Amino acid sequence: MLPNQVVPAPTTQQPQPLGVGPYTTVTGHAVMLTPQPAMLIQNTVPGCPRGLEMMAKTGQLIIQQKPPDSTLLEDILSEVTDFDKGLEANKYSISTPSGQTVYWAAEESGCCDRNCCGRGRSFRMRVVDSQHGEVLLLDRPLRCSCCCCFCCLQELEVSSGGVLLGTVTQEFSVFYPSFSIRGPDGDVRLQITGPCWGCGCCSDIEFPVMSADGRRQVGNLTKRWNGIGRELANDSKTFSVSFPDFADPATRATLFGATILLSYVFFEKDNIQQPS
Repeated sequence: MLPNQVVPAPTTQQPQPLGVGPYTTVTGHAVMLTPQPAMLIQNTVPGCPRGLEMMAKTGQLIIQQKPPDSTLLEDILSEVTDFDKGLEANKYSISTPSGQTVYWAAEESGCCDRNCCGRGRSFRMRVVDSQHGEVLLLDRPLRCSCCCCFCCLQELEVSSGGVLLGTVTQEFSVFYPSFSIRGPDGDVRLQITGPCWGCGCCSDIEFPVMSADGRRQVGNLTKRWNGIGRELANDSKTFSVSFPDFADPATRATLFGATILLSYVFFEKDNIQQPS
């Protein structure tokens, strides 16, 4: 060895804990995903749950049910959920206004629930990102789909990594639908109002997002009109959610969950057929 030569100390690579880097956990099992560059998996928004950075930065998301490229969607979702392409569970792609797909989502529910309980059925819905990691979990209990049943109003919980982000609760209303966006502490963050139970003909149907006191509109949920052919065939539905500028990531995620819930309450058909 030459004088003053520095010999680098041996290094050992420590195993990565679950939930860090290219690993994720799904229904109690560790799934190793393709390693991604650090810049893609680093949380760059302070206080933002992992994977929701895009939702925290964008002003609007487009939610497409049963997108045309459903084969790719099913392949992605089957890796990280209990999604069964043989049963008619709802599936979605979530994109930015520019057309960039940033999330995918799929309903997890029983065949009996879908065929017997219709739009009031209970389900869990996992939302995954482009690295196939779960970023959100939506949990909806069984509820009556009749608008007159004031003792069994709609509800949906939104969580990330086992942490509750917020809840969507329906408020009793006779003519116009009313929903509250609540934080994990139960405080009302936003309110949603709408037309007379999803009424609309050949046009978009809007559900204004109001401030917590209900005095000013700060955002919007919209069921977009897809044309008479697609609407009659019921083969595709498109929704959009416009976030308030001041909303934090948890509130935005809960508002996204409200969009999914409204799609079931107002635009899901009850006469679901058995798969062929």
